[in-house]
Amino acid sequence: MKDGRPRISDVARLAGVSTATVSRALSNPDVVSEETRAAVQAAISETGYRLNHAARNLRHRRTGGIVALVPNLANPFFSQILYGIDSVLGPAGYNLLIADTSTNGAARLLDYAEPSRADGLIVLDGALPAAALVGRVPVVEACEWIPGLAVPRVKIGNRAAAGLAVDHLADLGHQRIGHVVGPEGNVLSIARLAGYHEALARRGLSAAPDAVYPGDFSLDSGRAAAARWLDQPRATRPTAVFLASDAMACGFIGEVQRHGLKVPRDVSVVGFDDIELIAHIAPPLTTIRQPRMQIGQIAAQRLLRRLAGAEEGPLDTVLPVELVIRASTASP
Repeated sequence: MKDGRPRISDVARLAGVSTATVSRALSNPDVVSEETRAAVQAAISETGYRLNHAARNLRHRRTGGIVALVPNLANPFFSQILYGIDSVLGPAGYNLLIADTSTNGAARLLDYAEPSRADGLIVLDGALPAAALVGRVPVVEACEWIPGLAVPRVKIGNRAAAGLAVDHLADLGHQRIGHVVGPEGNVLSIARLAGYHEALARRGLSAAPDAVYPGDFSLDSGRAAAARWLDQPRATRPTAVFLASDAMACGFIGEVQRHGLKVPRDVSVVGFDDIELIAHIAPPLTTIRQPRMQIGQIAAQRLLRRLAGAEEGPLDTVLPVELVIRASTASP
């Protein structure tokens, strides 16, 4: 160690690998084996080596920052995704910056899609214009996707996930099953509504026009949907409702119970996402669990591979979901 300061060559010698391998293990850990990563990390700990990120970024003409564009930071759904993103980017030497597309103009947010502002983007908002994101910096989409934008996407099978919810309610014996949709035109809303109709048809059931309620993923829209449901004749209104987000489901349950009815005695309720809160409400919510941390981790890994020029394979990574049955559903 010259000048008493550990260098990358010291780490390489102690780990028994080349300096290039050490560099890859730090900047793009997915391309090296788990054994090699462990050896490099052990050597770093023993030598006390610290990567000079500023010098590396200047040398490679990079900013060292990755921007996540999120449609609503107030929505607790995104917390685990962002945590997963940062858990991958941080050890690779990148800073995660977060911008809220609901409170900033799209034109200003897309200033981040410049090499002088960010090295890459992870986009969680499917409403941004595709043309503005093409050819500037590497982009990966997570959860939502922008039609016409041919970049890697990490998501779930939303149609099949909606089918899990409907099948669960149908298996309990419900024949009148309602649905509260997400924002109009949103890709998730469209896919989950399609999955709802497909599952009903598969089970030999149909949805009355007044069994599909507008929503926007928020608590308030869940309350508004419950008010519409309460206004319907008891003999014909749905005995079960599948909502396209947990937040809407919480609003729905709160409004129904405020009027003296009980869940699931008077109506069964299924949400979507499995945010942390819903296991602790009364009753705990049956829902579709998305692997949110894994979505963030894989999105970050795919972006790192793109930055390293090593991204290959199909554009879509589709992760499995799980139906989590709690106390908000029962036989009619």
